[in-house]
Amino acid sequence: MSVIMTLRVKGDPRELERRAAGNPDGIRAISDRAKEHGLIAHRFYGSDDGQIMVVDEWPDPESFQAFFEEARSEIEPLMREVGVTSEPEIMFWRKLESHDEVGWEA
Repeated sequence: MSVIMTLRVKGDPRELERRAAGNPDGIRAISDRAKEHGLIAHRFYGSDDGQIMVVDEWPDPESFQAFFEEARSEIEPLMREVGVTSEPEIMFWRKLESHDEVGWEA
């Protein structure tokens, strides 16, 4: 069963959107590399209080970790450009059988 990975950092969500719009191929290249490691789904989210969160679905934590280590030299400069100065908080989540699923082809 796949896992959801969340990555949270303090940064500037608007700056991330600005840079992504200015260089969509650069952002897409990182996503393409993630797909080579098994990435199933990916989204960026931002909050009004200066936080950025990535929500991904991966086959397993090891697939994400292999990708992240390989792409770290590309990801870290982007993070600095959007104001991130600390290590990301990464968590893996497994789906719970709660019997109240809605959406995602429940």
